[in-house]
Amino acid sequence: MLYLDNSATTQMLTEVKEAMLPYLLEEYGNPSSKYYPLAINANEAIKKARENIATLLGCDVDEVIFTSGATESNNMIIKGIADYYGEENKHIITSKVEHPATLETCRYLESKGFTITYLNVDRYGRINLNDLTKLLLESPPLLVTIMWGNNELGSLQPIEEIAELCNSHNVFFHTDATQVVGKINLNVNDIPGLRFLSCSAHKFHGPKGIGVSLIKKDNSGLKTKITPLIHGGGQENNYRSGTLAVHNIVGMGEATKLAYSRLEKNTDHLQRLEKYLQKILIDKFGEVIQFNHDQKDKIPGILSVQFKGINNELLINKLAPIVALSTGSACSSSKPSHVLEAVGLSINAIRSTIRFSLSHLTNAEELNIFNEL
Repeated sequence: MLYLDNSATTQMLTEVKEAMLPYLLEEYGNPSSKYYPLAINANEAIKKARENIATLLGCDVDEVIFTSGATESNNMIIKGIADYYGEENKHIITSKVEHPATLETCRYLESKGFTITYLNVDRYGRINLNDLTKLLLESPPLLVTIMWGNNELGSLQPIEEIAELCNSHNVFFHTDATQVVGKINLNVNDIPGLRFLSCSAHKFHGPKGIGVSLIKKDNSGLKTKITPLIHGGGQENNYRSGTLAVHNIVGMGEATKLAYSRLEKNTDHLQRLEKYLQKILIDKFGEVIQFNHDQKDKIPGILSVQFKGINNELLINKLAPIVALSTGSACSSSKPSHVLEAVGLSINAIRSTIRFSLSHLTNAEELNIFNEL
């Protein structure tokens, strides 16, 4: 089977598995314990993984906070800021094309008295900076949370400009970077206004069940305060309690190290694959298809394609024995895409759209399967 649903999850690399195995079997110590070798070894392994992740993200080592994944990270950051600072300001700005982990968290906060502004987007899912600027002037929010790259269209938001605006208005800015980490070059320390970031290891060939909340220190170098989502033993700088999943953390560290070392090579490969797949689809299906995604400023390897007059669920089901595809986000697969609705597509266009998401493990020869359909 040709696997083209890499925006949902990716195949774990062999090197990642091999790095994890000792910490599942022999090196089973609790890193929060002291003195004896099993605990020390576990703690050292976590330090190494944290360093690898900080290198990939371009941040300080002590700003990397381990979670179970981006969904928890989004909840932890958004709710944590709202709870800690919400008495002073109950306004949060987001967009209509965010991941459900952000949108549902914002809807929960609405039920607690917060005002949420959901920004409109253009045909490719990008916000209008003028709209954000106007809101920052008229009704300064506590937090702006905008995803870096869209999981259905692949569109990249103007993150540096958004961060600069938030910084100039002294507003917290969080980005869900789940789809871009390990796929594009980023350096958070070069974006002063970006204070919070979320990501998951399984989106770049690491294990499931592990992710990161990046929580930047303030301008004085002091830890940014938020209310923890999970209370308990005070691990992770008192941001997130619970015994650390050493094997998963080691796996994420290895995946980030590999992603960092191969970033340029993998990006070039994905861009070539994307162009090749587009050509195959155009040559094979002609006017039957229409691309929803932009051709620039996007995550390499994500294509959103309408097959006009064909129900996407039926087509995916028919192709399932030979090709793994999806209609969009795996977290909202039971209902029509809110992302495609927000960019102005009709219900018929939404129900005929399929997402192709490639991986650097995919090769061009495999894509020829579409010539045989």
